[in-house]
Amino acid sequence: MLSKQRKDGRDKQELIALEQLVPADHLVRKIENSIDFDFIYGLVEDKYCLNNGRPSVDPVVLVKIAFIQYLFGIRSMRQTIREIETNVAYRWFIGYGLTEKIPHSTTFGKNYVRRFQGTDVFEEIFYRILQEAMNLGFVDPDVIFIDSTHVKASANKKKYSKKVVEAQAKDYQEKLYQEINQERAQNGKKPLAPKTAGMKEVKENKTDPESGLFIKNERESMFAYSFHTGCDRNGFVLGALVKPSNVHDNQVFQRLYDKIKTAVTKPTAVAIDAGYKTPYISKLLFNDGVRPVMPYTRPKTKDGFFR
Repeated sequence: MLSKQRKDGRDKQELIALEQLVPADHLVRKIENSIDFDFIYGLVEDKYCLNNGRPSVDPVVLVKIAFIQYLFGIRSMRQTIREIETNVAYRWFIGYGLTEKIPHSTTFGKNYVRRFQGTDVFEEIFYRILQEAMNLGFVDPDVIFIDSTHVKASANKKKYSKKVVEAQAKDYQEKLYQEINQERAQNGKKPLAPKTAGMKEVKENKTDPESGLFIKNERESMFAYSFHTGCDRNGFVLGALVKPSNVHDNQVFQRLYDKIKTAVTKPTAVAIDAGYKTPYISKLLFNDGVRPVMPYTRPKTKDGFFR
């Protein structure tokens, strides 16, 4: 029997609570039941005036909006606000009713620039939630896995200018000179003068100057960022750094490793790919009592070098 849906249900008025419209197994409900976001007030209290001025948007709401954007893969904050306006589960998550006006898309950006830029508020929130996962036994930081992936910048690769900048010195360069000069002094030799890093030419994108030129192969290049991430065997992220893609992986390793060691704990082993495989990183881990796990790479010498 052919049935046709009547359209008068669009104008039908019903008495219903928003709570009834969110499924029990929805992800936002699981997050709300697992995390008490009230700790955020203590982290941002010094960034708001408590006794005068216009009422602000609840900082917990701002953080939850960012949660929604990244959890559900929404491309922009503008689109995130549009999704929240029409999605009852998202409205329930941030505590807004069906008819309440959602904050404008620029509100998050203005609050970030005026209150949170240059602070570690979001990192504190991240590690607070990670600590709760650790307390429940979900995280196993005994072995950490570090790798990077590039993310294309929203920038035209043909619009760039060439710029001469100072080359970045290697992390180990100063320590290497100290060890060499110490050995030379023991042998009655003059210390070596440290070499300057020198200058190099780079391509700077006009739309996104903070990105770096990533050359994938001979035919493909793009302006991008490198996301360096350390995680445990269960996939929990323990630390992350974002750098331009023209910064080599091994130049970022020590800062990421130190961050994880300070904020989480010192691991017993670190698994890394060939991009991080350098003598200095191996020495750093061995000196710290940590076992490096690295892939085999072919010798980079000419044929017959070891004969």
